[in-house]
Amino acid sequence: MADVTRKIGLSLGGDLCWPICYAEIMKTLDLALPVGGDTVRFEVETVSIEPYDLQQDCPYDLVIDRLTHWYHTSREWIKKSVLMDGLYVYNNPWSLQSMEKQTSYCAMMRLGMPVPKTWMVPPKSYDEHADLDVTLKRYARMFDLGEIGDKVGYPLFMKPYDGGAWKGVSRIDDAETLRAKYEESGKLVMHLQRSVDGFDRFVRCVGIGPQFRLISYDPGAPLHDRYEMKEQFVDAEEKSLLEDMTMTINSFFGWDFNSCEALHKDGVWHPIDFANACPDSQVTSLHFFFPWLVMANIRWSTFCAATGKTMRQNLEWEPYFRIAREDLPYREKLRRYAAIGHERMETERFREFCDKHLPHLGEQAHAFFATEKAKETIRRKVAVLFPEHEIEEFTELFWGRIQKWRDTHPDGEY
Repeated sequence: MADVTRKIGLSLGGDLCWPICYAEIMKTLDLALPVGGDTVRFEVETVSIEPYDLQQDCPYDLVIDRLTHWYHTSREWIKKSVLMDGLYVYNNPWSLQSMEKQTSYCAMMRLGMPVPKTWMVPPKSYDEHADLDVTLKRYARMFDLGEIGDKVGYPLFMKPYDGGAWKGVSRIDDAETLRAKYEESGKLVMHLQRSVDGFDRFVRCVGIGPQFRLISYDPGAPLHDRYEMKEQFVDAEEKSLLEDMTMTINSFFGWDFNSCEALHKDGVWHPIDFANACPDSQVTSLHFFFPWLVMANIRWSTFCAATGKTMRQNLEWEPYFRIAREDLPYREKLRRYAAIGHERMETERFREFCDKHLPHLGEQAHAFFATEKAKETIRRKVAVLFPEHEIEEFTELFWGRIQKWRDTHPDGEY
C-alpha cells in the first residue's frame, strides 16, 4: 500500500469566503483514505496565473474552476491540462459555449421541459466592421417588434440571451414599453420571454455532482434576503422532479456545479434560467445554506480526486434525444434523463464513498462554523461588498444565520 497525495486546485476570481472555509475544513479533516489499495491524502492550493509551457505537467488531479468563464488565459490552461494531463475539472470547459440562455433553452425545450415561450430578436445597434452595411442591406428583414410581443404574450421579460446576474433584464407589460426598452438595449442580443405571471413559488436548485439543495428564492428582496431560510416548501414529488430537472440539465452539458431557477404555477414547474458558469457561492447571499455548499464541494471534489474519476471530455447528447423521441409522459422522460446523469456521475458509488470516508464531515463543519476563523472569513467577505459603516451589522446578520443552521442541525447536515 502506497501513500498517495491528490492535489486539488482552486481556480479563483473574486471568490473569498468559500475557498477559505473549504481549505480550513479539509485541513481539519486531515483525510487519509484507503482507496484502491493506497492511502490517499489531499493537498489544497489556489491556482496561479502565469506563463506556461504547453507540455509542462499539470500538478493537480482536480480543479474547481471559478475563473474560465471570463478569463481566457486560465481557460486555455485548463483545456490544455484536460487534453494533455487528464485533469478533472468542474465545469467542463468545452461546455462554456452552452453557458448561455439560448443554447440551454433550445436543448431543454427539445427534451420537453416547459420553458416559457421565447423569441430572439436582432440587436438594436452593432459594432462597426467592414461587411456590416452590406450584410444588413442584403439579409436583414424589417420586423414589427409589437407584433412579436403579441406572439410572445404580455407580460414578458426582455433579457440578454447570454446574460446573468439580472443585467439588462426588463419586465414589459405592453408594446409601448417593449419598443422603448428595445431602443435602450444597444448592442445586446435579446430574448423576449413570456412571464410566468402569477407564480406562487420561485426555487433555485443548486447541484454539485449528484447533490442538490432546493432554496426558496425571492427575486424582489435585497440580495442578502433573496435566499429564504425555509426548508419545507415543496412536497416529496416536487423535490424529486426539481432534482431530476437539475440533474438532466447538468449532466446534459457536463456541468458538475450549476443552479436551476424554476417557477411554479398551476401545478407546473417552469425552468426559466439554468445556465450559470459561476453559480452563487457567497456567504453574503447563501448565508444559512453556505455550509451546505462548502460540504458539497468537499464531498464531490474528494470523491473525484480520490477515485481518479474520469471527466467526460465530450458532450454526448444522443441518449437524451433518444428518450425525447419516445412516446412517454414528461415526468417519465425526466426520470430517464436523470438516470443517465446518475450513471455518468456514479451516484451510487459516490454515496458509498461518502458513507465510508466522510461520515464525520457534518460534525467537523458544524464545529468549524462556530470558530472565530469562520466569523472573520464572513467579515472579510462583507467588507468587500458593504460600506464600512455596515460591516459589523451585516457580519452579525450572516453569522447569526449560520448559527441558526448550527442550532437547528446539530449533526451538521441539512
